Amino acid sequence: MSSSEIGATTLFVCVTCRAQVPDAASSDQPRAGARLLSAIEAVPAEQRAGVTVVGVECLSNCNRACTVAVTAPGKWTYVLGALDPDLHAQDVLTFAQLHQRHEAGLPAWRERPEYIRKNTVARVPALATPN
Repeated sequence: MSSSEIGATTLFVCVTCRAQVPDAASSDQPRAGARLLSAIEAVPAEQRAGVTVVGVECLSNCNRACTVAVTAPGKWTYVLGALDPDLHAQDVLTFAQLHQRHEAGLPAWRERPEYIRKNTVARVPALATPN
């Protein structure tokens, strides 16, 4: 099965996440999760090919915010945490594209960006498809 036959991976970005370390910015600034979403959306579309980016309210990983989830039908789901919106947008996208290209959504550990390898919160198996 080619990567073009494999469905798009969805990257859910928690927009309600606060920074792990309190921001020095005033409270009227966007939350860290919303800033991460903006940073990912600012990456040129061709670098986001095969990945659908969706902002969501709360992924319930507040102790390791900012958080994203990477998933696709019939594939493993990953939850990634402790992300910095100013540093990790490209790492998240790289991982999402690796996920999209792998038939089961299991990119090789060594191919993943180093920060992602060290900050994977959970890996959830795909639901079985009915026959």
